[in-house]
Amino acid sequence: MASYTARMMDAVTGGEGRYDFEGPDELLARTPVRVVRAFMEHVDRDLFPRVHIDYELNAAYNDRTRRVVTAMGTLIHDDDPPTPFLVMIGPKEPPNGG
Repeated sequence: MASYTARMMDAVTGGEGRYDFEGPDELLARTPVRVVRAFMEHVDRDLFPRVHIDYELNAAYNDRTRRVVTAMGTLIHDDDPPTPFLVMIGPKEPPNGG
């Protein structure tokens, strides 16, 4: 298992969050849709375990040279209106940045 960091921005409020999660060592070699799915499974299972979070993916790009996946879409939850988002996912950096 490897550690990854996702930075997600809420297009409505301008809020943003940083989320660390675990995934397979080769996650960033997969398609961008699978990378986003791995993060969203973490969101649904660990961040919001009491409510189901679904999403619609509008675009996703995997920059394999820089090892970052960028995606935009809409979070869909039962209690609130859909929320547009932008997320960037890459390897988790060590605490000292190197």
